[in-house]
Amino acid sequence: MCKTIDLHTHSYCSDGTFSPEGLVILAKKQGLSAIALTDHDTIDGLELFLEAGEKHGIETICGIEFAALYEGFHRPEIHIVGLGFDRHDPMLLEKLEEIRQSRDDRNERMAKQLTAIGLPVSLEEVAQNAGGEIITRAHFANVLLEKKLIKDRKEAFSKYLSPGCPGYVERQFLTPKGCIEAIKNAGGTAVLAHPTLYDLDMAQVETLCKELIPFGLDGIECRYSTYTPAQTKAVEKIACTLGLLPSGGSDFHGENKPDIRLGKGMGNLQIPYTYWEDLRTRCR
Repeated sequence: MCKTIDLHTHSYCSDGTFSPEGLVILAKKQGLSAIALTDHDTIDGLELFLEAGEKHGIETICGIEFAALYEGFHRPEIHIVGLGFDRHDPMLLEKLEEIRQSRDDRNERMAKQLTAIGLPVSLEEVAQNAGGEIITRAHFANVLLEKKLIKDRKEAFSKYLSPGCPGYVERQFLTPKGCIEAIKNAGGTAVLAHPTLYDLDMAQVETLCKELIPFGLDGIECRYSTYTPAQTKAVEKIACTLGLLPSGGSDFHGENKPDIRLGKGMGNLQIPYTYWEDLRTRCR
């Protein structure tokens, strides 16, 4: 029987609902041979995750999902997954601190701007609402609603928290090159995540990959929860054409994406262990 894995998952250290150990326990229960924790722009959960892997007897893989701004086409936000890196690498830690500081500055500015237009919100209130998760605009919307400063969450975004609105502060992104180099410098392998989600056609995805390969891109997610069979085939063709290694994952978020199951996606996802065997040959 083919051993299966999941190379794209999230814990409550970013925007999932499971603890790092909870993910490991669920993976073991579902018969997975290995699992990677790839929280958004943070590695805060990795220590507990790796400890849980040893405790419960399942292979656990250091991971992260970086967000970057691609300057081609309509400048979409793209995501680069890193796998199998040294979580103590100084350059990686420096990049993560850069992201954290940028995120903190943005949140502080958003709280000040909302307060200045008569919607008093403190950063402490928003952090409490986030409950340990990375703070997002959704948490600002939650606080505005709790304080009855808006009618509903839709109003928060349509009037205050979207680009061009008075409470919005543009997010600062790393470059794709910076993300990939941080992963590679830490001894990991770099994978383009879910390319079908960037509002690009397959010719544009191929162009994107060609631009990222010189920076060190190793692979592309060929299997993903929301892919149609045609999309899977198209992404696999790009991987084969460009010499990229296949990767795959469910993008499991627990109750925040209730239709997606760990290792199974929407029911029929299967990621073979051979994907990780090939990918880790690129790790050093």
